Amino acid sequence: MPSNTNPTVRRRRLGLELRRLRESKNMTAEQVAKRLLVSQSKISRLENGRRSISPRDVRDLCGVYEIEDERMIESLMQMARESRQQGWWYAFKDVPYSVYIGLEDDASSLRVYEPQVMTGLLQTPEYAEAVVRGGAPESTEDEVEKRVEVRIRRQGRLGEQTNPNTGEIKDAIRLWVVLDEACLRRVVGGRRVMREQLEYLAEQARLPHVTVQVLPFGVGAHAGLTGQYAILEFAELADSSVVYIEGVTSDLYLEKPHEVQKYSLMYEHLRAQSLNPEESLRLIQDTAKEYAR
Repeated sequence: MPSNTNPTVRRRRLGLELRRLRESKNMTAEQVAKRLLVSQSKISRLENGRRSISPRDVRDLCGVYEIEDERMIESLMQMARESRQQGWWYAFKDVPYSVYIGLEDDASSLRVYEPQVMTGLLQTPEYAEAVVRGGAPESTEDEVEKRVEVRIRRQGRLGEQTNPNTGEIKDAIRLWVVLDEACLRRVVGGRRVMREQLEYLAEQARLPHVTVQVLPFGVGAHAGLTGQYAILEFAELADSSVVYIEGVTSDLYLEKPHEVQKYSLMYEHLRAQSLNPEESLRLIQDTAKEYAR
């Protein structure tokens, strides 16, 4: 099993392996839960990578699945130990979308549709602050500062990163963004902030691994009317793609192949309905000039 220091991804890979072992024994999550005297929801959360898993949990599950290969058991337990390590984002505490950050931190490509505001990876600090304050008006100054800092730190994925422990170089994420024209027209933080945001967006859109398309108002009804979503893909074949949908009180992660395929098809329609990258860049630049007047 390949080594990876990202705890979110390690939990996910471990959960998939545990699910595979359970299914190979033709057991349901409910049956396993009864054997271990735990709730069915715990087994489900362990398998979908949403809950931290201990080496003891792994050994107990291996016992239920009658796994006798000690090397396999030890390998799974080591994955459990590594999955309990903390990523950089845990230092900020109470980040509402920490699972997503963990996935984004390891993703090789990301496709995003944003109907209201700029995607987080392309926000300037002042724009990000205005978004956080407007979206969560009850937040304290400390909470606003932390959320903005996390958002800006996430943008490190747009460049190469070196693992300080292993020296391994991680390529920049391949980012494709479809923005509704509302993202350009909605005045977030004031006209100066918007001008600087759009100038920065135009600059980032010129990067070879970043593509930005604008979905103009003139399109009318389109495939993104249900709202924002992101599709994450990973370099490791063991990691299936994930569709992420942000919610107010909880987020949704879709991983079943037919679900990912459905959203991927919707994204292709959005790309086809949008201005091409060159036309989009011109619209972004022209709109930035409007804010300078």
